[in-house]
Amino acid sequence: MSAPQTKNLVHWFRRGLRLHDQPALLEGLAGCTSFRCVFILDPWFAGSSNVGVNKWRFLLQCLEDLDASLRKLNSRLFVIRGQPADVFPRLFKEWNVTHLTFEEDPEPYGRVRDHSITTMAQELGIKVICRTSHTLYKLEKIIEKNGGNAPVTYKEFQNIVASMEPPPGPKPPVTAETLGRAFSSISDDHDEKYGVPTLDELGFDTETLKPAVWQGGETEALARLERHLERKAWIASFGRPKMTPQSLLPSQTGLSPYLRFGCLSARLFYQQLADLYKRIKKANPPLSLHGQLLWREFFYCAATSNPNFDRISNNPICVKIPWDVNPEALAKWANGQTGFPWIDAIMTQLREEGWIHHVARHAVACFLTRGDLWISWEEGMKVFEELLLDADWSVNAGSWMWLSCSSFFQQFFHLYCPVRFGRKADPNGDYIRRYLPVLKNFPTKYIHEPWMAPEKIQFSAKCIIGKDYSLPVVNHQNVSRINLERMKQVHQQLSHYRGAGLLASIPLQPHLLTSSSTFVCTGNIKSTKRAAKEQLNEESRKQSVLSIT
Repeated sequence: MSAPQTKNLVHWFRRGLRLHDQPALLEGLAGCTSFRCVFILDPWFAGSSNVGVNKWRFLLQCLEDLDASLRKLNSRLFVIRGQPADVFPRLFKEWNVTHLTFEEDPEPYGRVRDHSITTMAQELGIKVICRTSHTLYKLEKIIEKNGGNAPVTYKEFQNIVASMEPPPGPKPPVTAETLGRAFSSISDDHDEKYGVPTLDELGFDTETLKPAVWQGGETEALARLERHLERKAWIASFGRPKMTPQSLLPSQTGLSPYLRFGCLSARLFYQQLADLYKRIKKANPPLSLHGQLLWREFFYCAATSNPNFDRISNNPICVKIPWDVNPEALAKWANGQTGFPWIDAIMTQLREEGWIHHVARHAVACFLTRGDLWISWEEGMKVFEELLLDADWSVNAGSWMWLSCSSFFQQFFHLYCPVRFGRKADPNGDYIRRYLPVLKNFPTKYIHEPWMAPEKIQFSAKCIIGKDYSLPVVNHQNVSRINLERMKQVHQQLSHYRGAGLLASIPLQPHLLTSSSTFVCTGNIKSTKRAAKEQLNEESRKQSVLSIT
């Protein structure tokens, strides 16, 4: 009788940085002899210059937490530098690997990379197991139900999802019982060869780095999920939270970065929301309860077969708006130096902490693109990719196309005034004073438009506008009217030439997405204080995945 064949497994972590809901890993561990969990520092993400220090720190904390969890299972995380195509042949041979498992990557770059690695492994006689767990559904099923094309409106997407079975529930976490007799071979020099690097080792200047507002890792993610679900009154009235200045600050129940890095399973979040709703309401939950997760799914679905989803050129769903090129204005926006305190405070928070509320994201995105600076959404997307902890490739690009009215959303006549809208969100200027201390001594009357303050008040506040703080980069009243007219012309031409192939697949109704009017501050449109207040509350109710709080 021949000896039983050994089963040596490598699980490849990329984004799903957790031990719960790992269907590919669980399947691979069945009957396993040895296993190793690896994370490869892929230059496409980790070594690229467009990833900021906060994002790097969050990733390293996730890896440290994952390593700590594996230690409890008498294993470790193997962090390996290089590119997967170069690294894996060596590891396969050195570790006598028979099985490779990983979570499906739904994005175009990841799909190409994974196909290449799968082909290589199979040619070497290695069995590959890849399962869906980063998204709620297998996206191909949604596309198939829509006739082979990704839905281009959220309403279409909702209708398809409503006709499908609920997404699969999460798999249980990996435990000692799960492992059985499987073991990991750990050498004495593991930390030297495979340890999680530090920010200093990676060349970051950490002397001026502020303490992390968001602690990375599965442990923190699950603790936050528990706190999130304890807000039963909020869950019971889901979709109608009140917008307050405090909402603009990071919450201990915020989850979006943890979903982006996969420290928290979207399916676990989905299931626990549904279970809690049933206990409170004694009924099946409506789709709106899962709106934030479904927005995430919608953008993933739209991007999965579109490698040009993050650009204007050769992107079939993107309106080719003739944006201006203005590096100086772009730099002022990115560095919080526009002279509009509401906008600059938001961008300062983003740079310092790696997160901003979705209402704030809407404001700065509109300001950069169709509202004031008329700069391409591609540039804003790159800044968010660098600084924003929860900036997924798909969700980030999709949200920027939407907010700039380049796709999905066509209500270009709804603008944000950087003064009046900011004043409604932060009436006393506390948020501005927190992130722009140079303005902290200004009276509330002038905190949102300090250039209007008399010289005497500027001296008293120890901040001279134009010297200690920037003058406004544009005259909002003038440029917003001009830009509104430009958008009208673009969409009139789009409607006229629709048959020629420009966005021919997208219907041009005035409201492709369900949305209420936003507060307009252009000289030819009047809005009452009451309307502005209602609009702010409506913005806070939008089911935007940009801010799962």
